Amino acid sequence: MTNDCPNNSIMDVTYLSTHSLLPSRNLMQPDDTALLIIDVQERLIQAVDDQKQIVWNIRRLIDAANVLCIEIATTEQYPQRLGHTIELIATRTVNNPFPKLSFSCVGCVELLQQFRKSGIKKVLLCGIEAHVCVLQTALDLISNDYQVFLAVDAIGSRRRIDLEFALRRMESVGVTLTTTESVMFEWCHRADRVEFKTISNLVKECLSD
Repeated sequence: MTNDCPNNSIMDVTYLSTHSLLPSRNLMQPDDTALLIIDVQERLIQAVDDQKQIVWNIRRLIDAANVLCIEIATTEQYPQRLGHTIELIATRTVNNPFPKLSFSCVGCVELLQQFRKSGIKKVLLCGIEAHVCVLQTALDLISNDYQVFLAVDAIGSRRRIDLEFALRRMESVGVTLTTTESVMFEWCHRADRVEFKTISNLVKECLSD
């Protein structure tokens, strides 16, 4: 019997090391990704649907970002009138929030300067409200050549219909929808990292009543 594929012997097979393969451009990497927390202020969050779950997930994202060295930035909408970022979030972030009057965070020149200085190309959004500041920020970031991700369980609006159509609109223009748990695993990448135990504990947390 003849061999129809004489060059495909076991001896000729070369297995590539996984270290020689490039990661997907659609995965967030610690050195090119920032977590942007939008306007989670006392006077705003009180009126938002599912506020407890949203704050819980944002807190978990911050804890994961801190342990994995992901850059974190926060914004505040008209803080003189609407107050400051809630304590649970403010005490976990190092840098001062960027105050703004524009609904889009891209109106904060200093914020974009910080992202460019740090080499940020991908931004994960969370915060409120989905159909106003989050939406406008997402669209503006895409227009400025950023790859935008959205933690859908860490954003909200006062009304569910506004949230629903904001998600549809953002996805239609190329925003990648994801979840808090998926993000934490994506940032971590591997189970043999020393930080994985912390990430695993964050994943296992349950939202208390």
